[in-house]
Amino acid sequence: MRGAFVGSLSGAVSVAAHAMGGGTVPAESSMVLLVLGCAAVGAVVASARIASHTVLFLAGALTLGQVIGHTTLALGAAHRHGLALSPAMVAMHALAVVVSAVLIRAGERGCASAVSALRRILPALFAAIPVVAPIAAVVPEYRPRVARRLLVGSSVGTRGPPLPAH
Repeated sequence: MRGAFVGSLSGAVSVAAHAMGGGTVPAESSMVLLVLGCAAVGAVVASARIASHTVLFLAGALTLGQVIGHTTLALGAAHRHGLALSPAMVAMHALAVVVSAVLIRAGERGCASAVSALRRILPALFAAIPVVAPIAAVVPEYRPRVARRLLVGSSVGTRGPPLPAH
């Protein structure tokens, strides 16, 4: 979940922050590069096992995604402003990184709480209900003797290979 959110938010927020900071509309080629770069960042984040300092790790990964996003958008823009960043664009990218890292971490904690609650609730919902009625034994009333005699007497004995002649 973490990798998918980091990758997708890196791309989406990179485009939005770039536009809000004064960047131009991205070209198709730069969007393809942006998607590939953000997918790679998301894959790396998904494979990393981080137990502590997750917000810092997320902020670093999102910053990397923003750098990749800004680079691909700046290089593919029709009106090139180069790789130089305006103060407004830096502020938008930084704000996007902080807000995204906090939201992703809050989403992770929310999912963990929801799964924990479901883990406690579901066994109670699907618990076996004890049956209080005694089990009744069913005894047939009619047993024909003919059928039993026919079944037992219809065999031809034991069957096997013929005895060798001596």
